[in-house]
Amino acid sequence: MKWQGRRQSGNLDDRRGMSGKGKLVAGGGVIAIIVLTLQFFGGETGQQLAPIVEQLGGSQSQTVEQRELTAQEKEMGNFMGTVLADTENVWNQIFADNNLGDYAEPTMVLFTDAVSTACGNASSASGPFYCPADQKVYMDLAFFDELKTRFGAKGGDFAIAYVTAHEIGHHVQTLVGTSQKVRQLQQQNRNAANQLSVALELQADFYAGVWAHYNKEYLEEGDIEEALSAANAVGDDAIQKRTQGDVVPDSFTHGSSEQRMKWFMKGYKTGDINQGDTFSELLN
Repeated sequence: MKWQGRRQSGNLDDRRGMSGKGKLVAGGGVIAIIVLTLQFFGGETGQQLAPIVEQLGGSQSQTVEQRELTAQEKEMGNFMGTVLADTENVWNQIFADNNLGDYAEPTMVLFTDAVSTACGNASSASGPFYCPADQKVYMDLAFFDELKTRFGAKGGDFAIAYVTAHEIGHHVQTLVGTSQKVRQLQQQNRNAANQLSVALELQADFYAGVWAHYNKEYLEEGDIEEALSAANAVGDDAIQKRTQGDVVPDSFTHGSSEQRMKWFMKGYKTGDINQGDTFSELLN
């Protein structure tokens, strides 16, 4: 992705290099297993994770230590700022073109190990997530190393851009009211809760594709393949095969690898937000 020398967002909150001595008591293996099963990058992870951490006795130290970021970390921060700026450009345009009102630009928080949010405390095991309570995207960039080494994705800067755009997609869903409607429907119909979750996540993948469509001038050869590799690696079926050996479609919360790639590509090819009705396809 061509990103050097371009505008960076002013909505980036870089907390890397800041760490609390205590961090999260419950932020290790138990939380990792829960999140890998239910919420692997995407959705309102923080909101669901908070009560789990509380039940397990999670706590966060008030003692904060600061270290200087490395040159590589600073470069990655600049990259994230550029990607965030690109999402701002695209969604401001889409909201204006579709009479959706003003696009409220979200903040992106970069953190290391653990973070406190309006949705509760979370560890890096939660992966990237969006918190609707404060309308912020939270990302521990170490996640992308795991995406390659543990889940077999190709990696590359556009894999990171795809995940970022997916989380911004959840912000869009919050702004237009989709997320709120889904939560209401899930409360009314528990049997359809997982299908509704899958539809919400696939629509966020679709929105990520729409963003890539509008950002074509900055794409390089192989970028779309990097995004598809990441989407394939974090499909529910792929994760279940790696973590438990078998696949249970009824327990899916994000969609299969095939579905995630399909909806990303539909967004990328059409660039039309009106073609992202994942709910009708899954629930009818």
